[in-house]
Amino acid sequence: MPVMRQPLGIELVRRGVVKQEDISRAIEYQKSNPREKIGDILYKLKVTDPNTLLTAIGEILEEKTILLHPSDIKINISNFISLDTAKEDMAVPFEVENGVIKVCFASTINKSQVDAVRLLMLNKGLVMEKYITFKELVENVFENLDQTVSTETIDTEANGTSIVDNIIKAGMKQRASDIHIEPLENYVRVRYRIDGILFDVAHIDKEKQAQIIGRLKAISNMHQEKQEPQDGRIIMYPDFNIRVSSQKNIFGEKFVLRLLKKNTTIKGLFELGYPRDEKLVKDAFDKRNSITVIAAPTGEGKTTTLYSVIDFLNKDEINITTIEDPVEIRIPGLNQIEIDAKTSFAGSLRTVLRQDPNIILVGEIRDQETAEIAMQAGQTGHYVLTTIHTLNAIEVVSRLRKMNISNYDISSTLATAISQRLVRKLCPKCKGQRPFNDEEKAIINKIGAKYGVNFDVDNKMASVPVGCPECNNTGFFDRIAVFETLIVTDEIKELIVKNASTLEIRDKALQEGYRPLLVDGIQKVIDGVTTLDELNRVLLFY
Repeated sequence: MPVMRQPLGIELVRRGVVKQEDISRAIEYQKSNPREKIGDILYKLKVTDPNTLLTAIGEILEEKTILLHPSDIKINISNFISLDTAKEDMAVPFEVENGVIKVCFASTINKSQVDAVRLLMLNKGLVMEKYITFKELVENVFENLDQTVSTETIDTEANGTSIVDNIIKAGMKQRASDIHIEPLENYVRVRYRIDGILFDVAHIDKEKQAQIIGRLKAISNMHQEKQEPQDGRIIMYPDFNIRVSSQKNIFGEKFVLRLLKKNTTIKGLFELGYPRDEKLVKDAFDKRNSITVIAAPTGEGKTTTLYSVIDFLNKDEINITTIEDPVEIRIPGLNQIEIDAKTSFAGSLRTVLRQDPNIILVGEIRDQETAEIAMQAGQTGHYVLTTIHTLNAIEVVSRLRKMNISNYDISSTLATAISQRLVRKLCPKCKGQRPFNDEEKAIINKIGAKYGVNFDVDNKMASVPVGCPECNNTGFFDRIAVFETLIVTDEIKELIVKNASTLEIRDKALQEGYRPLLVDGIQKVIDGVTTLDELNRVLLFY
């Protein structure tokens, strides 16, 4: 920042922007607020038109200016700088175009902080264009960011019944998959999980806590007096099934509501993100006398993929039976069984085998007994689809071994293992584009070289999040899966029988065309579906 020939106040008076008495008032104010600068004080005192004042300050300091308002933010700030860093440096990135990112600073900021943000942007392949504004306007932007998710008002002053109803209806409107209602020391916090990310949407007075808990228990059919963990269900909203779980913590009882939309349309495999490779689909799912396992941690969309596969295979001449906990989507033509307190996956599976099924969907293999019966079903003329909790497709073999399934049974029955993760999709209404920077190209090309894939990154543009009302100013809307598929070939069967390690199985699979999750994810980045940072958030590869 250039050295001023005159103090800012004197220069503003000389230009006729403010009067000498305005400067005297500002200096008097500054005595009790020594950290405040003259420009910000003059803005607070409303001594003149804010735009005129800021323009004059910009001319004196030889800086570009903007009277920053939340509506000026055209991008998702957190995709370019962490909110903690932004608040510390009083820096607000607000627009990106043609490789240039506009960043607005509070006018009081020092050169070292500006240089730190400039370097951060350069590391992302962006040239920074600096703007300044009043400190109060920057603080207003950060305050507004904390509330961007909740466009549906939650009336925290209402009674417990209305508050709970508002929370649930707002969550439905915001596409929340889960609602967290959490008693803390001084207030009750409400958070929504949207596209896999938790957002803080409301803080409710502590005195309302008992009313909220009482209402939640009443509509969930839970015992009012009990404070031990309980499970319940809310059925009063016509378009949703809501599963409820309560757990006591040191400040009260926390509730998590899982929102399951009724009559959801089943997405096709390709719409979910499965590679558009007809041969791969045929090799993976056109099976008999075998088992296909979809593997991923909790919350990564395994059940949704199962439904898509079932929908793909569903024909009038095929008898399909599902065993689920719970039945999340009702599909015409299927025999769907829901597990309850009196039944189990293993017991239901035994019964189903006497019902002449062609295809059996088992919601999850949780124990040795279920795994053994599923394997037997696959060996006796049935096609079994199921899920299991592992980190990748190769580890399915290891997980089944740990359930004491023999190598012979695994090799003779396991036909396909699929793993997946969910990443956020860029909002189609507002996403922007820029060239891939050198660092991104290096990361992508390194992965391509490692797995023998030629990614066409030089002729593509990187898509970036921007933010609009449609996506709650996050830049992302909905999620898509990245996949890997292990086809258990004769060579891999032989390795399994020989008790080969998962590393040996992986090496052979790579030779035969298996590619890990990262490869499909990078292709989706190049295709403009998601971003490299979002993929890294999920897969942690750099």
